[in-house]
Amino acid sequence: MATRILMIVTSNARMGDSGRPTGLWAEELAAPYYALADAGAQVTLASAAGGAAPIDPGSIKPRGDNEAVVERFLDDGALQARIAATARAADHGGADFDAIFFPGGHGTLWDLPLDAGVTQAVERAFAAGRLIASVCHGAAGLVSAKGPDGRSIVAGRRINAFTNAEEAAVGLDQVVPFLLETRLRELGARFEAGPLWQPFALRDGSLITGQNPASSKAVADLVLSALSEPKRHAA
Repeated sequence: MATRILMIVTSNARMGDSGRPTGLWAEELAAPYYALADAGAQVTLASAAGGAAPIDPGSIKPRGDNEAVVERFLDDGALQARIAATARAADHGGADFDAIFFPGGHGTLWDLPLDAGVTQAVERAFAAGRLIASVCHGAAGLVSAKGPDGRSIVAGRRINAFTNAEEAAVGLDQVVPFLLETRLRELGARFEAGPLWQPFALRDGSLITGQNPASSKAVADLVLSALSEPKRHAA
């Protein structure tokens, strides 16, 4: 039976009251999606609200100027159609998949932490010992989830995500509803970070996290490596 991955993306297209456009960061979907699908995984796409998932316009350059994996995404009509018609995360049981994967994009900060369907999928996956992975702001999908013991699933875990320094560098530290690094630390995570904008990903048990867009493929590779283990233990 093929490995099953539930990839959950943001439904939010605006940065709060600022009105600035946001959404899913194209590379953070494309790089892991193709790494996983090309390895034979069956990837199901879902979002907080279902329907069309917005792509952050800042993550797409004129045709021919993007990274090769983003150009592949732009040329992939079938995947484009799937992004335009995602299922709701609430309609899927997290424990029914081998892994949950959260691509990033600033949009995630506004909707993933507040969506009960997203939180429930993560909590059920965590309790069943499934892998839970995120890239960059995708870790917003982890912040509301608790384990069977009532503690945050990130408590005591080595975690990373888009850093406070990177948020300040892009000038959005006063725009976002919360700083992801700060929130993860408040939840008890052992936050670790690599150099700004450089690939950095790590695994702690069933949690796999990456820092920024450059880390997308590295997170997918860690997921594939973990899935290849003969026996995975519960979280």
